[in-house]
Amino acid sequence: MSKLFSPIRIGAVELSHRVVLAPLTRMRADVPGNVPGDLMVTYYEQRASQGGLLIAEATFITPAGNGGYGSPGIYTDEQVAGWRRVVDAVHAKGGRIFLQLWHVGRQSHVDLQPNGQAPIAPSVTHADVRALLASGPSAASVPRAIELVEIPGLVDDYRQAARRAKAAGFDGVELHAANGYLIDQFLQDNSNLRTDAYGGSVENRARFLLEVVDAVASVWGPDRVGVRIGPSNKFGGMGDSSPAVTFPYVARALSAYGLAYLHVIEPRVTGNVSDDSQSPVAAGQLRPLFGGPVIAAGGFDASGAEAIIRAADADLVAFGRHFLANPDLPKRMKRDLLLNPYDRDTFYYGGKNGYADYPMYEAEE
Repeated sequence: MSKLFSPIRIGAVELSHRVVLAPLTRMRADVPGNVPGDLMVTYYEQRASQGGLLIAEATFITPAGNGGYGSPGIYTDEQVAGWRRVVDAVHAKGGRIFLQLWHVGRQSHVDLQPNGQAPIAPSVTHADVRALLASGPSAASVPRAIELVEIPGLVDDYRQAARRAKAAGFDGVELHAANGYLIDQFLQDNSNLRTDAYGGSVENRARFLLEVVDAVASVWGPDRVGVRIGPSNKFGGMGDSSPAVTFPYVARALSAYGLAYLHVIEPRVTGNVSDDSQSPVAAGQLRPLFGGPVIAAGGFDASGAEAIIRAADADLVAFGRHFLANPDLPKRMKRDLLLNPYDRDTFYYGGKNGYADYPMYEAEE
């Protein structure tokens, strides 16, 4: 019997299978306003399945956390109403959906910031990445270091976003602490040069993440909160002098909360590109330290997902490229049906093309 299609409980949420939609930035929110519209409702509804988990795309918690043109937010009533329509469509098909809470930190641009201000970051270190503007990708702006007195307000931004996600009807939330975004910038020591209580030792560098977990769990309860991390992920010019110390510390620290899950991006992934020739290693290393359900992500197909679950190195597997191209991916994998190829040129920007127009298997036939 397939382990991939066996039921599992993550925190307070019961699932009928372990094929998860990874959080995928697609830049299809309605602008201005960064509100989920009809196209996003269709996209998520297509990918919902009975008892399956969708993790909605990275959603910025405040205007200063803007991750790019057409990315959705969760800080206005209009955004909450837009997300409510998405959630209702997923629930109508028996699916479950978490919202990923996001602040890009230094991976932003002055054109995306309120009043054209500099993006914030733990330290004045430049992100080696291009911000996604209305006019196209452009080099990220040099950030300013957030002041110590500002950090409690930033933590509260996450709390307020969690409340809005709850008002929108989500089943839980995931904190984006990977891919070189704000929380990851605090965690890794090449981007965190602080000498106060939020920098230096691994305990200090993890402080911001844990304070945000406390804030979000105060809204949801810890059993409806997940955290996504990316050990050794270099995207955006990230790096840590001792990832074998930093990320095990994070996994152990998170183990005390009783979270719904820990979501681990394998080191074979950089940005949205994976080297599938490398074996997954990170989830298996961190799972015993975390002690709760682990979602593995990065470069998996059905056989690889089955293998990592059977080896007890992960409990669920998140799929990105294959799920965006195959709205009925769980069924295709369960029945060993041919997959639609994905088109990388349509991952970002654009409308329905390469987004909500991939066919279901029956439509292909």
